[in-house]
Amino acid sequence: MPRKKDHLCTEFDFTLPRGLIDDKNRVHRHGIMRLATAKDEILVQQERQVQENPAYGSLCMLSRVITRLGSLNVVTPDLIENLILADISYLREFYNRINQQGNPHIPTQCPHCNHHFSVRLELAGES
Repeated sequence: MPRKKDHLCTEFDFTLPRGLIDDKNRVHRHGIMRLATAKDEILVQQERQVQENPAYGSLCMLSRVITRLGSLNVVTPDLIENLILADISYLREFYNRINQQGNPHIPTQCPHCNHHFSVRLELAGES
């Protein structure tokens, strides 16, 4: 769900399928993700963990753009590491969706009749 900030929507609410269980056994499912910036991309590439293991880049990026998860106002790569794969997959898909102009519709064209239309991109678990 988009959050309004002036006239440009830069933050989006999300709900994880399972959620993060913290050390006090609290489940954190609802969060806010902001749009990524070029600076985010640069800073992620400078992270030591990413230089040692490029696959760690998506976790670092997610930790930069998730501004809140449940009652947690600071989300670190270490916290993201503790999410189950279904939640990681959801966050990656959600990240891709909002950073592609926040539009859940993908423009496409029929290969047979050349008719232009859009297809709604559904996240796994959404109804």
